Amino acid sequence: MTTGELDIVQIMLDSGLVVKTVLLSLILASVVSWAIILKKKKLIKELEENSRDFLEVYKNSTSLKDIMESCHRLSLSPHKSLFTNGYLELSKLKDALGDDKEKLEQHITKHGLQFLERGMKKGVHEINIELERFLATLASIGSVTPFVGLFGTVWGIIGSFTGLAGGGATLDAVAPGIAEALVATAVGLVAAIPAVWFYNKFNNENSHIQSEMESFGQEFLNVVERSLVK
Repeated sequence: MTTGELDIVQIMLDSGLVVKTVLLSLILASVVSWAIILKKKKLIKELEENSRDFLEVYKNSTSLKDIMESCHRLSLSPHKSLFTNGYLELSKLKDALGDDKEKLEQHITKHGLQFLERGMKKGVHEINIELERFLATLASIGSVTPFVGLFGTVWGIIGSFTGLAGGGATLDAVAPGIAEALVATAVGLVAAIPAVWFYNKFNNENSHIQSEMESFGQEFLNVVERSLVK
């Protein structure tokens, strides 16, 4: 290797067993992180597309029953999940009251639409499970990998200065050890920075989806109330 030339791969290959183990664990963490990132990006894109498909059906349908029938051919989306869970609760209440519209109106007038809200909360929970899946792993990678890299750095520097303490060692002799130690910190940051950035990005996108679900839920409650209560 030419003097002054930085060869990260060679430094990693020449590193000690402990530092190599640290570097391999960091590389594995980075691979897992990017796999999660790509999977989450694909999921959010699909949910947004599926929501647009559902809203198009929702706006062009003339009754709640027609929308429900159309939902069978639609893929999972936040809006569909809220609607189907709410509609199922409404259907169960209708069946319990013998499909008597007058009794249903009296029930809603007396108790409100809490049964419908509880049904839609199931839909919110269903979507939250999908949105939050693997986010904890991404957060852990973002928070832990810098410390793992720092451990490799400290270990490598200890080894380098142990050589100096033995006497007769020069800076040229210990410099490679210090270099390999610092590479561990660099690789830790390379693994952590994308994980933290995308974790925050996905949290923001999840909050946006939550706001859209809340707005749709309120609109759905209004539609049901207008259609059932005189």
